[in-house]
Amino acid sequence: MTPPLILAATEATSSYLPHILLGAYMLLLIGLCVVGYRKGKATEEDYYLAGRGQGVLVTSLTIMATMFSSAALLGIPGTVYRDGLAFVPFALNLTIGGVGIYFLGSRMHRLGKANGYVTPADLVGDYYGGNAVRLLAALTGALYVLPYVIMQIKAGGYLAERLFPDVPPIVFLGSEYDMFRAGVWALSFLTMAYVLIGGMRSVAWTDVIQGMLLLSGMLVAGLATVIYFQDKGGYFNAIAELPHEALSVPGATGKWNAWMMLSICTCASLGAIIQPGQWMRFYAARSVKTLRQSALVFAIILPFCFIFGIMLVALGARSEFPPEWREDPAKPEVAAVLYPHEELGPNPTDTDKAVIVMAQHTVPKVFGQTTGTLIVTLILIAVLAASMSTADSNLHALSAVLTRDVYDKYLRPEASEREKTWFGRVVIIVATIAAVIFVEIGNKAEGFNPLTLITQLMFLAIAFSSQLLPLAVDCLYLHRGTRNGAVAGLSVGILVVFLIGPFPELLFGKEATAGLTSFTGTLKKYIHTSAIGLFANAIIFAIVSYYTPKLPTEHIQKFRKLLKN
Repeated sequence: MTPPLILAATEATSSYLPHILLGAYMLLLIGLCVVGYRKGKATEEDYYLAGRGQGVLVTSLTIMATMFSSAALLGIPGTVYRDGLAFVPFALNLTIGGVGIYFLGSRMHRLGKANGYVTPADLVGDYYGGNAVRLLAALTGALYVLPYVIMQIKAGGYLAERLFPDVPPIVFLGSEYDMFRAGVWALSFLTMAYVLIGGMRSVAWTDVIQGMLLLSGMLVAGLATVIYFQDKGGYFNAIAELPHEALSVPGATGKWNAWMMLSICTCASLGAIIQPGQWMRFYAARSVKTLRQSALVFAIILPFCFIFGIMLVALGARSEFPPEWREDPAKPEVAAVLYPHEELGPNPTDTDKAVIVMAQHTVPKVFGQTTGTLIVTLILIAVLAASMSTADSNLHALSAVLTRDVYDKYLRPEASEREKTWFGRVVIIVATIAAVIFVEIGNKAEGFNPLTLITQLMFLAIAFSSQLLPLAVDCLYLHRGTRNGAVAGLSVGILVVFLIGPFPELLFGKEATAGLTSFTGTLKKYIHTSAIGLFANAIIFAIVSYYTPKLPTEHIQKFRKLLKN
């Protein structure tokens, strides 16, 4: 029997572990931030691309960390918990993304290095010419970044609640901050600080640390889940006993039919790899060989970790903490809603906490209390790392887009390198504050709330980012499009996403948009918003390009020659 004093000391140590580890993690980020600042140069290209010299390890992990957001560790497993096996094939999007990086990313790198490109708009604007294409490409990038940053910040609040569940609210300057609000503000401004100071070097090096935490956290969470179910007859036996709706297509909510899953897997992967943050990472790689090696690492390692450490854990949570259908007596016209188990939370959206709750439940039982507390804390920090690594990449990308494609080209073309760098820092500050305000408003809003689910924000962001795909494929491979076609296609794609997304209902109310939403609602049962916008974009792009003046032959030949080198 363990002596009481030793037992008490062990418990006290365990209770302080989250604070100690989180503090150490933050100090490490600050240290990398300082090193990044000291090694950096006062140039726009160095601040945004770290001198275009990143090797395989840094490139692989920074691409992984940017791709693996809070949606991957919270929203997506929450969807698996709710819908079951029907959503597990979503992991295929990672393999598709790796293939896209190999073929598209390598060509982006060639053109970026040869012509000094920094942003996606640099490439498409240079290829098609004209201000409209550049500005639309910049707008597409910004529309991707903002929902993604908001999503990561919101996830930071969730994680703070889990890391410090017993900490009472803090009163600061007359306002009360519970752990959710404290987490939102802390994650936002820590991320903002190291992006501001260190630029791409700080972002990339912190992504390396965060990527390692992500991979190890996923694997340990999956291992703990499998071991935990051994005493209950085995993991797969437990999963086999789930309700039929959780083991079949289209899943518990009937949403994930084959066409819907196909459109999401394709658009989520390709849309995610051509978003500004990833595009800039392709530019920053040391060579085409480096990028292709990183693509192979990405396509092989990440899907395995994702399935084993995320999908598997979420299904285990579904078995251990089964949800239930409930009807709202106050709204008899509304169909029953699937509510998670009380361990996850009282609201339907608390499915996003499935992996966190499952890790906290299984890991201490498998590895012991003290070791388990240590591992759980590291897993939670890994989820925090996923949020921060994606938030920093997107804040950094937004800064590049608005500085390079707007301020530098149209507002202050005569600005010095130092001035442009500082303008980019101002963009980061403003974007961070705006994202925090959106989260605050969203948490207080009643009724319709576009910020409700983390996955909603992820898919909305990807729907915008996907609209760059026709232009990317054309200027990298086909060379059939025209300037007018590019402008028309991008404009229509962005407009379609706006019309069939949450914006009409948010801006004009349910009654005013009833006709539109009834039509788009039926359409969205079979194909995702991103695919609808992408299809409309590609059709208009092709038609308008066919009937409008072609790009000069010598211009196209110049790009083809660069792509062959």
